[in-house]
Amino acid sequence: MFDILERFCLDGKAVSCKPYGSGHINRTHLVTTERGHAYILQKINDDVFQDVSALMHNISSVTRHLRAAGLDERHVLTLVPADDGAEYIFFDNGETEKAGYYRVYEFISDGLSLDHPENEWVFRQSALAFGRFQMQLKDFPAATLAQTIPKFHDTIDRYRLLRRAIDADALGRAAGVAREIDFALERERYAGCMLRMLECGELPLRVTHNDTKLNNVVFDAATREPLCVVDLDTVMPGLSGNDFGDSIRFGASGGAEDERDLDKIGLCLPLFRAYANGFLSACGEALTPAEIETLPLAALLMTLECGVRFLTDYLEGDAYFRIHRPEHNLDRARTQFKLVADLERKRDAMQSIIREEAKCVRRKG
Repeated sequence: MFDILERFCLDGKAVSCKPYGSGHINRTHLVTTERGHAYILQKINDDVFQDVSALMHNISSVTRHLRAAGLDERHVLTLVPADDGAEYIFFDNGETEKAGYYRVYEFISDGLSLDHPENEWVFRQSALAFGRFQMQLKDFPAATLAQTIPKFHDTIDRYRLLRRAIDADALGRAAGVAREIDFALERERYAGCMLRMLECGELPLRVTHNDTKLNNVVFDAATREPLCVVDLDTVMPGLSGNDFGDSIRFGASGGAEDERDLDKIGLCLPLFRAYANGFLSACGEALTPAEIETLPLAALLMTLECGVRFLTDYLEGDAYFRIHRPEHNLDRARTQFKLVADLERKRDAMQSIIREEAKCVRRKG
């Protein structure tokens, strides 16, 4: 990887380059130079992000906007230029494994990422981070951003792809997951709810992160306060509820995204309240009443959509999400569907919490 790093304007010669993080899509390395400066090197997955130029334009535009608002390099991702001034490179030295698109970010010092909330306070801090991210970009023209993954949160289209995978049954896996398929198809009625509201003008289009897992927030290692929202590959036009809902799906479920012991999976209402409080405290005054009212529905939809995506990938041979064991994507799908069932049972409780927290924001305002 050192020949790749020579193409970027680093502070000194790179002396260490080690795999870093737990992302499913891109390949990430932590780099250290002879002067002790740390960077993040990423190989962009151009099978997933097929228009790398548009992807990098989105990231550059958004990070410039955030820096213009006064955020420093610990609070917004900072791209390191290549030797020709570009923000990414294409590298090909004849080795198939290494050929591809690369970018480098400044490493955020004294920070850490968490795969699971240590407590309600930490989960609320992540909500503040994503809520502030939306608030800081509320005046950014969302329509100027490219769709880095077309139809990414188009739940109707996710169901179309699931049905296509079921019909093709390329690996003969469908019969073994009939229960999961039935569960998903019985809930297809949810698929277009929020998309139809967007089309009718009941919900506004916003700049959204679209992958608001807890580990996409960097926290201060000492204080656990949020520093920076990272992994901006899916920043594009979307619905505020999608960001809220994906955080609930990932962080308030009682277990890991790929937990095989389904008895551990279920919505933790105290964590839901903590997140709702933080998110609405940060951006509630910028959200419309309809956006706030649909947050519980968004949590249900994002969880269902993710389960459908995992199940589709399993049926198609695990081509999208990186797996670390046989049936890994099936385990992920089952976890999401177990959470969906619990979200359905607790939907009234979620709605009450959202209304209570929204009232608190209005009183403070």
